[in-house]
Amino acid sequence: MLHLPPSVSFIERGWLSSNNIVLQDEAKAVLIDSGYWTHAEQTHALVAHHLVGKPLQTLINTHLHSDHCGGNALLQNAYPGLELLVPPGHAAYVENWDPKALSFTPTGQHCPKFRLTGVIQPGAKFIVNGAEWQCHAAPGHDPNALIIFNAQDGILISADALWENGFGAVFPEIEGFEAFDEVEATLQMIEELKPRCVLPGHGGIFEDVPAALTRARSRLAQFRAAPDKHASHLAKVLLKFKLLELQRVSYTEFYAWSEDLSYLRLAHKEYAGAVTYKNWIRDLCLGLEKSGACAMDGDFICNAG
Repeated sequence: MLHLPPSVSFIERGWLSSNNIVLQDEAKAVLIDSGYWTHAEQTHALVAHHLVGKPLQTLINTHLHSDHCGGNALLQNAYPGLELLVPPGHAAYVENWDPKALSFTPTGQHCPKFRLTGVIQPGAKFIVNGAEWQCHAAPGHDPNALIIFNAQDGILISADALWENGFGAVFPEIEGFEAFDEVEATLQMIEELKPRCVLPGHGGIFEDVPAALTRARSRLAQFRAAPDKHASHLAKVLLKFKLLELQRVSYTEFYAWSEDLSYLRLAHKEYAGAVTYKNWIRDLCLGLEKSGACAMDGDFICNAG
């Protein structure tokens, strides 16, 4: 059974929120990622439980998708003087608060406005309890994403670059950027780091990293061979995420929400233009129902699974 050092606490969350990792010693406490905004109070309570009365000093976002930074604002209010660090690529959009450039509007998700105090560059290092943690650029799922590695203990905080069974949807591909190569480069870098265990952005801790990398590369090969299937997968991810948030909603309202999502519009235009947008969304929802991820209940669509 895996035992993490006492200075490392892994908080596994359900979907909507990313996992949270607390790194602490007697002098400092660092949180990696803050979950989705609807779970912000729960995030605060979980983090406070692990801090045992100590203040949170630093919050680092591995990337700025809403499920990783939605609790930022509440934590800033809860811990005055909190240092909040983000990867440099989107820092200007935080300073000028641009929900569209930050992907919140294109995904149909929300993130309360938070204040930036600094950036954390690839190559940056920090020490907790005598162990050095180093940040590495990990583009693919997000062009500005970071992973954080502790070589001394062999612990990798992988965010959405590597899960036990895959990786996060490759959003830049929908925007017209060739990001599958970046996914492969990030997987190769993880292989070269040789982590003993991985603390992913979603799902549980795992130690069989070679097997996870094999599964991730197989999934990547499938997406390369059939980018239309990746687009369909990404679209279903966005629809399912919203259902997790709403739980039950009229299908008319749900479809109206989908009409304003530029990521869905781009995916439809590029990969599914042979059918109308309305029929495409309906087909995706029926696909989710077939897999057990939702239920069509009369005029309503409900989360399931």
